[in-house]
Parts: sequence; structure tokens; C-alpha cells
Amino acid sequence: MQRIEHRACFGGWQDVYEHGSNTLGCDMRFAVYLPPQAEDRRLPVLYWLSGLTCNEQNFITKAGAQRYAAEHGVILVAPDTSPRGDDVPDADGYDLGKDAGFYVNATTLPWARHYRMYDYVVDELPALVEAGFPVTDARAISGHSMGGHGALVIALRNPGRYRSVSAFAPIVAPTQVPWGEKAFATYLGPDRDAWKAYDATALVASAQEKLPLLIDQGDADEFLDGQLRPWLLQEAAERAGHPVYLRMQPGYDHSYYFIASFIGEHVAHHARALHAD
Repeated sequence: MQRIEHRACFGGWQDVYEHGSNTLGCDMRFAVYLPPQAEDRRLPVLYWLSGLTCNEQNFITKAGAQRYAAEHGVILVAPDTSPRGDDVPDADGYDLGKDAGFYVNATTLPWARHYRMYDYVVDELPALVEAGFPVTDARAISGHSMGGHGALVIALRNPGRYRSVSAFAPIVAPTQVPWGEKAFATYLGPDRDAWKAYDATALVASAQEKLPLLIDQGDADEFLDGQLRPWLLQEAAERAGHPVYLRMQPGYDHSYYFIASFIGEHVAHHARALHAD
């Protein structure tokens, strides 16, 4: 693991690291924000998963989350969204291939060798972070759009692993919208039943842990009706008796202006759960 960026930020350090990933079979980058409290004690971690077309830079340069992480004593970890490298297969368009890993473990060729972002986020990355940084075993997870989908799915499938979960404009029902159908058919094959393992709306019905789901969604989001449809998750969660807090935010779109406007509330939400001991 090699540090390739090191910048002072709100009394702490915003770093970026590169490492060889055994899970993905390529070199990967992830960002770590260490608030000033990390100099003398271990802190909990909030993992952030970004969306389509993004890498580890988008969140750390646009969201303004470091200010709130410093305030609450929380380490931020933001991985890249997808495998990278000349040997990694790609596709035309922004919604498939590099920049569009969808946080699944691909099962079809040629994708299965590298596109295993689910295992990377759940297992390899936390092991790396917990071995190399002053962190506790208290974890939270959040994300935006495709990354919001990833955060919800990962939290729902791993009871006890995360203290809290939230999402901005998540793809809550990828098996029912064009983005998800395209990606899942490519990465997972034609069996639509297999897709449900990565669909928050399907998973919430049988979730073993009823971790509250905090979701912010702009009502002026250009993808709201066609790709996101958060009411599908709200309805499924209500049927299952699973707590969900869907906050429709008037006038906000899908951009990082939206995320920056509410990221402080999300960091505070996670900090309460992470510091609950």
C-alpha cells in the first residue's frame, strides 16, 4: 500500500492510497480522511461509495464531508467505484464497465475475474483499513446513486457489520430500472432471480437486522422517475416493518450540490451510532 496524496484538511489529513487488490486483480485507489483526533486515539469509520462515472476523488473534493468528520471524530474511507487497468474489460457508455462496477460480484465472462466490488468493499478494503489505520471496529456505510444502492445492499446483507447506513438518491430497485437491468444482465447473466441478491427492495423483506435506512432524495432529480424510484423501497420496507426515513428534498437534483447540502446531517447521523458505546 502506497500513499500517493497527502493534504492538510480541517486539522487532519486527506490522503489517497494505491494498492494491489487480490479480489479485483488490479491496482486500486482509495481515499482516507484522518481527522485531528486520529493522532492520539482510534476512531470509527464511515465508508462512502460513489456513483456512476466517479472514482475516489469525487466525494473528497466535492462533498465537504471532512469538516463534519473532524467535528465528530470519524474517519472517512472512499474507495474507487470499479476495477481499473488495461487488463480490465470495459464497455461503451457511462453506465457499464469501468466507472460502473455496481458493487456486485460478477459471475459472467469476461467480467467475473475483475468485477467483484461487493467482496472488495465488504472484505478486502476493511481488512486493509483496519490493519493500517487507527480505527475501531465500529463501521458505518453511505453512498450516492449507484453507491447508495451499494451501501443499502451491503448493510442489508451483512447484519451486525455496520452501525448505521444512509444513502443519497440511491438506485433502490435495480432489478426494475434500466441502469440496473443493463448492468445485472451483463455482470450476472439472464437469471433475474439471481439479481435479487443485489436489490435493496427485495432484500429488505427478509433482512435479519432492521437497521434504519436514512435516504435523502431531491424531488428535482432528473433520474427520479426513470432510475431511482425510492418509493419502491419505502413501500417494501413498510410491508416488512423495516424502519426507513425517506426525506424528499424540494428543488434538489442529482448533483454534488445536493450531497454537500445534507452531508453534515448524514455524518452526524452516523456519528451518533458510531459513538454509541
